[in-house]
Amino acid sequence: MAESTYTVTGMTCGHCVSSVTEEISQIGGVQKVDVELASGKVTVTSDQPVAEDDVRTAVTEAGYTLVAS
Repeated sequence: MAESTYTVTGMTCGHCVSSVTEEISQIGGVQKVDVELASGKVTVTSDQPVAEDDVRTAVTEAGYTLVAS
C-alpha cells in the first residue's frame, strides 16, 4: 500500500469534499481518500503510488486546486 498527502484549496463545504473524494477515487488503484475540509489535507491510499499529475487532474476536474508539493 502507498499513501500520499496533498493540499487542496477552494473547498468550503461537505459537497466540495464529496466532489474531490469522488474524482480522486476514480484514479486506478486508489483504495481510500480522506479529505479534511478545514485544512484542505487530502490523504490518498492506493495499492501502488499514484502520480501527482493524476491527482491534480482529478482535483481540477472537481473544480478545485491542488497546491504544489
